[in-house]
Amino acid sequence: MGHVAEAAVPAPLAVVARTAAELIDADGGSVTAYEALLDAVVRWAGRDREALAEELSPVAERWGGVHQPRVLAAARLLAVVRCAAGPVEERAEADRGEARPWLETCRHAAVQYVVGARIAEICGRLRYGVTVPMLLATPSRADGTVDPFDLVMRLTEYEQAGARPGPADLGQALLRCGGGPADEDVVRAAAELALPEGPRIAAWLRRGGLPQPGAAVVREPGEPERPSRRYGARVGRRVLVGTEPLDGRGDFPRPFWSLFRGFEPLIGCNHLLLGHRERHAVAALPWHPEIVAALLLTEVAATADQDGAGSPEFLPALAQSPGPAGPAVHLALAYGLGARPDTDREAAVEALLILAAQGRLHGALLGGELARLVLLGTLRLPVVTESLGRAAGAGAGAGEGEGARTAGGAGAVWPVLAAMLPGLLAAVQSGAVSRPHVPLLALAADCAQGCDARGTVTEVDALAARPGSAQSVREARRLRDVLAGRRP
Repeated sequence: MGHVAEAAVPAPLAVVARTAAELIDADGGSVTAYEALLDAVVRWAGRDREALAEELSPVAERWGGVHQPRVLAAARLLAVVRCAAGPVEERAEADRGEARPWLETCRHAAVQYVVGARIAEICGRLRYGVTVPMLLATPSRADGTVDPFDLVMRLTEYEQAGARPGPADLGQALLRCGGGPADEDVVRAAAELALPEGPRIAAWLRRGGLPQPGAAVVREPGEPERPSRRYGARVGRRVLVGTEPLDGRGDFPRPFWSLFRGFEPLIGCNHLLLGHRERHAVAALPWHPEIVAALLLTEVAATADQDGAGSPEFLPALAQSPGPAGPAVHLALAYGLGARPDTDREAAVEALLILAAQGRLHGALLGGELARLVLLGTLRLPVVTESLGRAAGAGAGAGEGEGARTAGGAGAVWPVLAAMLPGLLAAVQSGAVSRPHVPLLALAADCAQGCDARGTVTEVDALAARPGSAQSVREARRLRDVLAGRRP
């Protein structure tokens, strides 16, 4: 690794300006486009700041005054555009290197503090004319991860340009490196950097990035249904997940520290952030979807028990994260499958199929959470059944014909249903629930037949053994026979 990669040439200025306007209009757009634009603005600021300001001025003026985009990601992008379009200011002596106080207002916003700190750092450098060759944290891949090799090559260019990494940009880059220890040649190259940050970066890459949190702390429901101050709705009984504290926060800027603290969720918290398009939050910690999901569970739950306040559109991004998908991710998916707005459930179905296609869907875990939330009254069983039916019909396999896609979907959904049925049917037997949900039993029979499932479900057998010809009994018998390998 003795060479330096050729510096990337940013897109033409006219393209940068047009893309900035499009992304602001599109509530921030995709993570890939968003990050590429930030990097292009920073690169052009070092090449021709005057021309950059001229091209971006119309974009900044179009959103002039106090008018702001409705989504935080777009508002932050607009702030960068305004700083790049404005004049270079002279920084007051008191501002040079002075540590500013930091106040945490909500632990749910821990990832947003990280994203916001990096945007603020970019804006500050643009405002005061501090140039760097490029941004260090620009993702190497669409899932938000940064390749350790890419990071070290960028730092080498910094060293040759005599530039210093921004603490927030470097911190974000390090959080995007993970998945295990980096190649030893890359670690050695990081250690040989003349930058003061070299030893810290080498140690981080050697140990494989931020460690995964310990065992999830699942919080049972607290007091059911308390009024929502913001929406006038009522918050249902929720199950949330907390996280254990992590080591190493002192090496990061102060706004990053919330990520390292243990997270204790508040049952019934009504703080809603999902209008901010949390796919950008997912990309801030691509190797740690469990942390992101735990922090955002309250907002996802609101889509199910507050008549759609919020949006779980980030769930597909969460499913595409390369990090492990555990209790928090599957609980977020469960809430999404029970969301009231139809478009929100589509995002959850997409996420389920992504996890299934990757072999990362834990059907028993998801099914158990769905049953628990239904019995708590948080999720509506007809809505959940409809979502699972969509997933079964869409299929988890592609390119193998319609029959294979249907079988793939059935194979993904059947383990979920198999985990749901015992608890739900036991509640019927105990009298806690008035009667079995016929569409769920029918879907289970269809999925079991579609994927040639075999086995037995005690509660299904008990329902099938009842006398009479009620529709629920007939569907239970059909499912029992499919699982026993008998032809319907």
